[in-house]
Amino acid sequence: MNRKKNIELLAETPEYDFLIIGGGASGLGIALDASNRGYKTLLLEKNDFAKGTSSRSTKLVHGGVRYLQNGDISLVIEALRERGIMRKNAPHLVRDLSFVIPSYDWWNSPFYGLGLKIYDMMAGNLGLGPSTILNKEETINLIPNVKKDGLWGGVIYHDGQFDDARMAVSIALTAEREGANLINYFSVDGLIKENHLITGVKCKDQITGIDYEIKAKSIINATGVFSDEIIKKDDPQAKAMIRPSQGIHLVLDKEFLDGPHAILVPHTTDGRVLFAVPWNGYVLLGTTDTLIDETLEEPIPLDKEVDFILKNAGTYMTKKPTRDDVKSVFAGLRPLAASEDNKESTKEVSRHHKVIVSKSGLISVLGGKWTTYRKIAEDTTNVACNVAGLPERQCNTQNLNISGYDPNTDWNDPLHVYGSDSQKVKAFGSEEKNSSLSEKVYITENQICWSIEKEMAITLEDVLARRTRCLFLDTAETEKIAPKVAEIMRSFLKEDDNWLARQLLQFNKIIKNYKLC
Repeated sequence: MNRKKNIELLAETPEYDFLIIGGGASGLGIALDASNRGYKTLLLEKNDFAKGTSSRSTKLVHGGVRYLQNGDISLVIEALRERGIMRKNAPHLVRDLSFVIPSYDWWNSPFYGLGLKIYDMMAGNLGLGPSTILNKEETINLIPNVKKDGLWGGVIYHDGQFDDARMAVSIALTAEREGANLINYFSVDGLIKENHLITGVKCKDQITGIDYEIKAKSIINATGVFSDEIIKKDDPQAKAMIRPSQGIHLVLDKEFLDGPHAILVPHTTDGRVLFAVPWNGYVLLGTTDTLIDETLEEPIPLDKEVDFILKNAGTYMTKKPTRDDVKSVFAGLRPLAASEDNKESTKEVSRHHKVIVSKSGLISVLGGKWTTYRKIAEDTTNVACNVAGLPERQCNTQNLNISGYDPNTDWNDPLHVYGSDSQKVKAFGSEEKNSSLSEKVYITENQICWSIEKEMAITLEDVLARRTRCLFLDTAETEKIAPKVAEIMRSFLKEDDNWLARQLLQFNKIIKNYKLC
C-alpha cells in the first residue's frame, strides 16, 4: 500500500465502477468484494483506515448472545455464519475464546445452558465448541478472580476474538492485492451531479491540500456514524438515517482475570450484558450503550459510563477495579440505523444493516456490526451493480483468504497479527531493530518502518493506535515511548524537526481522550 503511487494512479482511470467513501469495516469490505469481482474500485478515507468505530470494538467476532435474548434470531444466525467464515479466512487474526457466565442462583446455569445450546445449534458446522454447565469449583478454576460468595457454578461457551484495527489493515491489503485503489487522508467534500444523478465526487488530499474531481458509475456512502453528512450533501432535506450510540471500554492489568477465559456478566444494572476479555496481555472491560447527539471524530468517554462499567464488573470480581487501575479508556460510536419513530432505547435498535439508494443514485450502507462486514459488503456490492448497470458477477469472498493467512498461527508470538508476513516484518530492518521499545507494550523499530512502507501509516497516531495497539492498551507507557517512535518515523521518512514537533503536539492532544483524569 503506497499512498503516493495510489494518488498517481487516479489520473490513469477516467471513471471508476465503484467509488467508496469511508475506510472502516464496511467500506473496506466493499472495496475487497468489488475489486475481487473485477470492478474498477476506489476507496477514499478522510482520516486513517479504521480511525473511527472500526478500531474501537470489544474485539469480539460473535453471533451475539444478547441478540438471541432479544429474539433477533435472523441476526444471530447470520452473525454466527459470518463468524465461522471470518475465522476460516483469517486464522491469524480470529481465534476461539471461551466465555464463562458465573451463576449466583441455582436455576441460572441450566437456564443459560439451554439458551447457549440453542446458540451452538445455530452455528452448525461453523461452531467453535460446545457450551457446558460448570460446577462451582470448575468456575473458580477457570476465572480465579470471580466473586465466590454465593456462587453456584456457571456456563462456559465459545465465541471469537480478533484485533479489529489489524483486521481492517489486512482487509485493505487484500483489497489492494485484488486491484482496488485505497487512499487515506482524502476527504470527499462534495458530490458531482449531471441531470440530477450523481456521477462523481469533489475531494481533497488532506496532506497536500490539492483538490480533485473523480468520476464513478456508483458512489457508495460507507461512513458509519457520519453517513448523514454525505446524505445531506446529496439531499439537504433528507431526514436523519443514523442514530449514534456510544460504547466505551476500559483496559486493566491482566490480574483482573488471571487466566485465558473471558467473563460475561449477563445482567447489568441497565439490563445489558458486560464483557471482561483478555486481550494482548491486558483485560478489556466493556461496553456501554449511550445515546448521544454529537458525532465526534474523537468521542469522549463519560464519567457515568466509566462508573457503570467499574461498578458492574466489580460485582462479579473478588479484586474490584477502580479508576486508578484503568490503563486506557476508549470510546466508539455505533452507527445504528434509525427507526421510523426513533423512540427505542439504544439496546432495542436493530444491529441489522440497511442498504438504501437515493433518487440521485447515492448508495448508503447503514448499521451493521464488525462480524457481518463481509455480508454487508456482498449485499452493498450487489445493490451497486444494479444501480450502476454493471455486469453481474458472483461474490467470492466467502472463500477468499485475508492477507497474511496462516492456519498455523502461533498466538504467543506478538507478531502473529501479520500472519505469513511476520517473518518479512522481522527481516525488514536489522536484527537489533526487532527488540521491543517497551517492556509493557510490544512495538519494534521494524514494525514502525513496515507500517509506513507497507501499510500506509502516515502519522504517529496511525502507528501507535492502529498499526500497533499501544494507545489502546496503556496510555502512560505509550506517552513514554511516543518521542522515540516519532523520531524513528522522522528518520525513516526523512522529515525535519518541524514535522516531529507537529506529530508530537497532535498526538499529545489525542492521548488525553484515552486517559482518566
